[in-house]
Amino acid sequence: MSESPDNQELVARLNSETAKIGWHELQKHYALGNVLAVAEGGDLIQVAIALHQDNSAQIQQWLDEKVVLEVSDQQALAWYESNATVWALVIPPFILVQAVSQ
Repeated sequence: MSESPDNQELVARLNSETAKIGWHELQKHYALGNVLAVAEGGDLIQVAIALHQDNSAQIQQWLDEKVVLEVSDQQALAWYESNATVWALVIPPFILVQAVSQ
């Protein structure tokens, strides 16, 4: 992805809006189907940029490759039971989450 000044500004803004949050705090959003997970090794910021820019071809590729996926009930339950902390970034209407590396 090119690093134009606009893109650099977007990356900086998205980085500043990314934070760790307890999974319990995301239950309402998960129940509404608004939470997407970024797999370990995926780039949370690049996924956010693609969503922000409505790059449906790239998002579809990541969905096919399981880089971006819906949070399964099993994963949600595991995070809930372990009171997991995840990285989160809001790109309306979605909240992107990624497990915090141990």
